[in-house]
Amino acid sequence: MREKVIFLVDMQSFYASVEKVCDNTLKGKPVIVAGDPERRSGIVLAACPLAKKYGITTAETLGSAKLKCPHVEVVMPHMQRYIDVSLQISAIMEQFTDLVEPYSIDEQFMDVTGSQKLFGNYFEIAKSVQKKILEDTGVYSRVGIGNNKVLAKMACDNFAKKNKDGIFKLDENNINQLWNLPVGNMFGVGRKMERHLQGMGIYSIGGLAKFPLDRLKKKWGINGEVLWQTANGIDYSPVTVKSHNQQKAIEHHMTLPRDYTDLKDIKIVLLELCTEVARRCRTKGYMGATVSCGVRGADFDYPTGFHRQVTLPIPTNYDMDIFNAAIKLFKEFWDGEPIRSLGVTMGNLQSADSYQIDLFDNYLYREQLNVVLDTIWNKYGRTAIYRASSLTGAGQANERARKIGGHYK
Repeated sequence: MREKVIFLVDMQSFYASVEKVCDNTLKGKPVIVAGDPERRSGIVLAACPLAKKYGITTAETLGSAKLKCPHVEVVMPHMQRYIDVSLQISAIMEQFTDLVEPYSIDEQFMDVTGSQKLFGNYFEIAKSVQKKILEDTGVYSRVGIGNNKVLAKMACDNFAKKNKDGIFKLDENNINQLWNLPVGNMFGVGRKMERHLQGMGIYSIGGLAKFPLDRLKKKWGINGEVLWQTANGIDYSPVTVKSHNQQKAIEHHMTLPRDYTDLKDIKIVLLELCTEVARRCRTKGYMGATVSCGVRGADFDYPTGFHRQVTLPIPTNYDMDIFNAAIKLFKEFWDGEPIRSLGVTMGNLQSADSYQIDLFDNYLYREQLNVVLDTIWNKYGRTAIYRASSLTGAGQANERARKIGGHYK
């Protein structure tokens, strides 16, 4: 059986690279893409290589970045532009294989196992992909290569990004290079998990790979086995074009422009979130039975908050059903401290083509109302109609309608 050849293609400083391509005056200058500091969203989303030389990193505050490099050029994000370029890059990759799976807006998997007879060996294909993306979009890409997705991802993150040619293959012949790295460098290990692993005496990826599997499973169950498999470069998931066809949940999350302390104001934003989740469910043809509400406190040094869920007796895609469940969870678990982030998720999805009805509830009326609202929104946009409460100082619906992923289009 032919060994799989999987690529993880990552775009270097994607947002910043796109901005520099679109604006020639930025050429040769340190550039960062950041949110709007006037709305307290001044976080660095991307920094070009020149900016990184000054020590600027993604996710630090705009103020901190400017202290490191006072002459840095700050560009507000243009999300629709990045989405368009990402789709263009997907089309380029599909010229080399029909198995292209987006992982994020700036990362995509490719299975080129069957493409080598047409386009050369894996290194030649990787160079061709890099060249084509650079010529067509102006964005430089790095390629991690492995015989599965997890090896390709770790090859890209830990080695290809540091290589001169931006290409690196990771397999059983050189996995020792991966094992020598700190355990925090492993895909799937965040800061919290890193501390847990270090508490067990595991400091390197190799240490995790050689740690007794039964002890990991006893502590974390199936997640313990996933950690062990990742450290050993084991991954059975295929590259598939259908990975995003069936959603497990639909979520809408909002980082608030200021601290919210008043329940009356929080309810306005929560209702807006539930309205958007319901609209997305209907657009995708789903109903959901599990409502989750998540909150993060305003103090980043001593984080507070919660994430709780409840299962409804009957699936729904009506905003007030979702809101009634979410506000009940909020009132039960909110500690009264100021909040800065709020999210609502609808899970346990099923097709809206057929559903159970309640004999004591006039669901037909709500369905007719949903049809009217969706028709107006689809024709005239999300700001064509919304609740009067969104016009208050707490409301965010009008501002959010101008954004994609929390950033201006």
